[in-house]
Amino acid sequence: MKRSILFLGVILCFVAFTQAFAAEPVVSAVNVEGNEKVVSEHVLAVVNTKIGEFLEQEQIKTDVEAIYNLGFFSFVDVKFAPLAGGVEVVFQVKENPVVEEIRFEGNTVYSDEELMELVFTAPGSIFNRVFFRHDLQRIKEKYDKDGYVLTKIADVGIEGGIINVTLIEPTIGEIIIQGNTKTKTRVIERYITLKKGDLFNSTLLRHSINKINALGFFEDVSVGFEASEDPDATNIIITVQEAKTGNIGFTIGHGSSSGWSGGVSYGDSNWKGLAQKFEIGFELGDDEQYWASYSQPYMDRDIYSWKVGVYMRDWSEREYWDDGFEQFDYDEDKTGGYAGFGKKFPNDDKLSWFLTLDWRDTEISNVVSVDATEEEIENILREEFIDGIVFSTLLTLTNNNINPYLSYKHGDIEDLNIEKAWEVLGGEYDFTKYWFTVRYYLPVFGLGDIIDAQIGDEDNPAIIAARLRAGFSSGEVPFAEQYEVGGSRTLRGYEDDEFEGDEMLLGNLEFRVPIDKNFGVVFFYDIGNAWDNNLGESFSFSDLYDSYGFGIRVKTPLGNLRVDYGEGEFESKTHFGFGEMF
Repeated sequence: MKRSILFLGVILCFVAFTQAFAAEPVVSAVNVEGNEKVVSEHVLAVVNTKIGEFLEQEQIKTDVEAIYNLGFFSFVDVKFAPLAGGVEVVFQVKENPVVEEIRFEGNTVYSDEELMELVFTAPGSIFNRVFFRHDLQRIKEKYDKDGYVLTKIADVGIEGGIINVTLIEPTIGEIIIQGNTKTKTRVIERYITLKKGDLFNSTLLRHSINKINALGFFEDVSVGFEASEDPDATNIIITVQEAKTGNIGFTIGHGSSSGWSGGVSYGDSNWKGLAQKFEIGFELGDDEQYWASYSQPYMDRDIYSWKVGVYMRDWSEREYWDDGFEQFDYDEDKTGGYAGFGKKFPNDDKLSWFLTLDWRDTEISNVVSVDATEEEIENILREEFIDGIVFSTLLTLTNNNINPYLSYKHGDIEDLNIEKAWEVLGGEYDFTKYWFTVRYYLPVFGLGDIIDAQIGDEDNPAIIAARLRAGFSSGEVPFAEQYEVGGSRTLRGYEDDEFEGDEMLLGNLEFRVPIDKNFGVVFFYDIGNAWDNNLGESFSFSDLYDSYGFGIRVKTPLGNLRVDYGEGEFESKTHFGFGEMF
């Protein structure tokens, strides 16, 4: 309205002036007045009315608009005066106030100091609407980048030299979950990072939806929004479509050392809609085993994670290796059961504990020489260290620094494990094992730009993954309870459990490259060994074995299929499994 009145005044002045002259006047001078800090040359640089040209009404309007758009002035007018047979055009301006202070109201995500780092308008300068509009845009972009996309600049007020900026940071109203017919609502809610009353953050919401999807409980998860009774809040509606979580599995396989095997299992990853896992199954063949387990994987400060299970294994012709040569075969029968529980520490969401009670009875028999003499076998298998009943407690302390808001792993995890075998509880051995594990995950973005190919996305980037594990023990550790290194879960390119001992060191380095949503490749380097003090061996870096190779990862209905090809020091091996190695 003010600008319309301004233009009307310009037109009336122009009409009044032209009526005083019979013909269109010639511009004899162009000046500006009213400016104190903004130099005239800067103002006149945007004016296209030129000396010696005829005065044009449309050009005057355009020039007034251009001067106003410089942003330095709250008012722009024009006056005309006869001069040297023509007309002098004088643009009259009123400068904005000098900025004394910029104040923010309603900001809780960022402090005033953090917002001022984005503002180029500084105290002591003339307030410029255009420049400050860009300042506000940078603030909005900051909020948007960090997920606060609904944040609004509600008002900008100018009182003298004080600039008052009012922001509105919308919050979460109700979080409505619908469509779940089996899964309990409280189970879904605990995977939603945002809660009622929190600031709305699209990034946290997206990662929460990714977490719900990753549970595997639902065929589809969608999110919608609706207005809340509070004008500054937004209701979130999460709609899920239940999927089948129970499955019957049939397996058949053949191994060079284990022979033919086959089995049946039944499992449900969302038993009774409580996100608890139940599994029962058996395998028959040279390696015969039966098992049943029930667990609650989720934990926080209030909810305990727990597990119980029983198993029985009858393994035939297991192999004992030394320096790349099979020394002897043996049969191993093991029966056991376990129960454990734990949760996070009350004052730190990253720290947790888990205590497991484990009973197992192991019997080793039918030792048959392959490349070792009877004397050598007797030296390896001292009778008192072979088998028997072990009753142990395992305490695991975990420091989990993985970013909980991302759909991929980024950060580090440290585990300290202390396992104590107790004779006083009915076991036949008294020993202690200690092992420490560090895992680290670093996402790599922009890889596709380097090799000019589509490599993952912001929710599924390439990842550098590393693991280091070291273990030692005290007391007499029986043969069946020693650390085992070698095979698909530890040291690829070697036989399963090729190295055994009461001390161990293992390192793994992987570069995981997603090709698309369901397929990826991995390049790896592994190094490690185990030492048996009972045989006079001791830890030495010079005794480490290493391997390198590559693998593929394929997402299937049964899980993430893993195939790795490793080149060890003695031979190359191909390993199959499900899930990442760590």
